[in-house]
Amino acid sequence: MAAPYSVAARTSLYAAVFSTGYICLLTAGVWCSRVLKDRLMDDVYNDENESFMQETRLIKNEDSINLPTLFYYKKKWRKGYANIISPYRSIAVSGIPGSGKSFCVINSIIRQSIEQGYTMLCYDFKHPDLSTIVFNHLRLYGHRYKIRPRFYVIDFDNPDKSNRCNPLNAKYLTSISDAFEAANVILLNLNRSWVEKQGDFFCESAITLLTAVIWFLRIYQDGKFCTLPHAIELLNKKNDELFTILATYSELEGYIGAFRDAMASGAMEQLAGQVSSVRIPLSRLISPQLYWIMSGDDFSLDLNNPEEPKICCLANNPQKQSIYGTTLGLYCSRIIKLINRKGQQKCALIIDELPTIYMKNLDGLIATARSNKVMVCLGFQDFSQLSRDYGEKEARVITNTVGNIFSGQLSGESARNLSERFGKIVQKRHNLSISRNDKSTSINTQLDSLIPASKIASLPQGAFVGCVTDNFGEFIEQKIINAHIVVDTDKIAKETAQYIPIPVITEFKDEQGNDIMHQTIMENYDRIREETDQIVEDELIRISKDEKYKHLVKVETAPEEKTQK
Repeated sequence: MAAPYSVAARTSLYAAVFSTGYICLLTAGVWCSRVLKDRLMDDVYNDENESFMQETRLIKNEDSINLPTLFYYKKKWRKGYANIISPYRSIAVSGIPGSGKSFCVINSIIRQSIEQGYTMLCYDFKHPDLSTIVFNHLRLYGHRYKIRPRFYVIDFDNPDKSNRCNPLNAKYLTSISDAFEAANVILLNLNRSWVEKQGDFFCESAITLLTAVIWFLRIYQDGKFCTLPHAIELLNKKNDELFTILATYSELEGYIGAFRDAMASGAMEQLAGQVSSVRIPLSRLISPQLYWIMSGDDFSLDLNNPEEPKICCLANNPQKQSIYGTTLGLYCSRIIKLINRKGQQKCALIIDELPTIYMKNLDGLIATARSNKVMVCLGFQDFSQLSRDYGEKEARVITNTVGNIFSGQLSGESARNLSERFGKIVQKRHNLSISRNDKSTSINTQLDSLIPASKIASLPQGAFVGCVTDNFGEFIEQKIINAHIVVDTDKIAKETAQYIPIPVITEFKDEQGNDIMHQTIMENYDRIREETDQIVEDELIRISKDEKYKHLVKVETAPEEKTQK
């Protein structure tokens, strides 16, 4: 039987199959090279190497703040938590405008602080954004406190929706050093450039003179007229009258000695410069509304008093921040000193847009607040902004002593400093070399930044990098954060729909129901000026009757007495 195929046919078939197989093999090799090349080019931004496992456990304690997160690791989005279990080691929240630092972080901290039973001081730069949240969340969760805290607000734009409080109340000034600290805060808020010029002649002259006036009001009639409005009005009296009065108090001789010497030696230009350095800045604070609020005493500033817990909001206005920031900085400084004490209730200090006010010894509060259960939360846009308004040295101390850090999008030096703080990790590097005749692939490791500055500079809205701290017995292995902060917008929308505005606190109405707010405030303004005039008159009469000081002042004879003579 003959073969089905001839030798030639079988040879041709073999050659065809062999050629086809060879071509397929070559094609497969080309495709494999392309696939490998494409695989190496999949992660052009090095996201896989720079992603890392983060904390997925919810770790809570009676003081903790827990922020839900969503992070990327090994080609998968995972749920996690930013567990701030040691909030007393302070919290810093930074990010350029629109990065979401207020909506995602600060608002959440405010809500959880109230739910956890903290008393609170909240500085509201864009009033009433934060104040509305604080007021309404207290309405919802005030029952969780052992003693429900009272809500207070300082609002210079709306006196009818503001409480009155005197930050220079005599009970807060126990020594002249307290008066010096208050004068320092007031004038450094009015003149931010003086932060870097402390020790300058005119700067120190202004602070010294304001200190002497404040302390005089403190010791005069046991502090009955010790308010900032009275101090401003007293400083605007004639130089010879003012320094004559102050010179008769032994406690103030050292403070006004330089001014008296300048007056005695006829150095009137120098004296005018010294006095003007305090009068001119303080003249910006002359306002009937400001005088009204700062001359009353609706509440005390010991917010974390266990027997009378309080939650206080300080309202600023971006259009008037240079004026209001001064007085609100004084309130903050007084409150800081009163809340940072042993045996008080836990307290949260929420300061958003920190550079808009100056608070003396803020770095000292951060360093010591942990032992007194005071949580300090500071919000600012950029580290360079903080350096500009607080000075390079103090700003560096503040940022370096904060334990918990959250940062949205930042750029420049701020991003580089953060990247260095997060450290470096070992990352894999794939190298593919393709030549005409050969190709080679190598894998090596390299120590590189965990979160590069370029990634911080391109973070999307709502994404944050940062780190948290832990406690003894509450260890957190994964402290570094690079994730989206998850906000339950539906829940917040439902709560917000039930919010009510801050109610009217003082009814400026007469018996007929007419609005008398302007009249009442102007009467208070005139009263303060009249009281200051009376203080000067009474003091000059007292001095004229004292043989020791009679030569210092010459009192005019009253018209009635002249007629009788």
